[in-house]
Amino acid sequence: MERSYFKHKARTKRVGIIAGWVVLGIVAAVGFAFLFGYVIMLLWNWLMPLIFGLTEISYWQAVGIIILAKLLFGGFGGHPKHPKPDRDKRSSRHIGTKRFKTGFSKWRYYDKYWKDEGEDSYKRYVEKQNNEVDSDEKSDEIADDNEVKN
Repeated sequence: MERSYFKHKARTKRVGIIAGWVVLGIVAAVGFAFLFGYVIMLLWNWLMPLIFGLTEISYWQAVGIIILAKLLFGGFGGHPKHPKPDRDKRSSRHIGTKRFKTGFSKWRYYDKYWKDEGEDSYKRYVEKQNNEVDSDEKSDEIADDNEVKN
């Protein structure tokens, strides 16, 4: 009996905490909206009259400009409705699926490869790059010699 009482108390406390977070989120969103409108009003009144000779605007006119911009130009950095296929592959929606796991299945061999072949392959690559740089320098020297002769 006592155990169900504690479950009931924990459940109501959890609901209260969630409700509190929801209310806090709504208050924060409204506060951010008011702050954003105020910042737009300040920026407009600071820049537009000096640069373009326009009149100053009120807070509600600034909010109207934000709404008009959203209607004309779309969202403010929202997510596309149809993501590109390559972005879709990296999406967190695919975690735990075969599609997600196959992309990283090859990484389990990385450490073993580096121990077995990686260092030697890297040394060969560096030598190849040095040889290419040397050959480029020699070809530059030959070109310089040809220019001097001409």
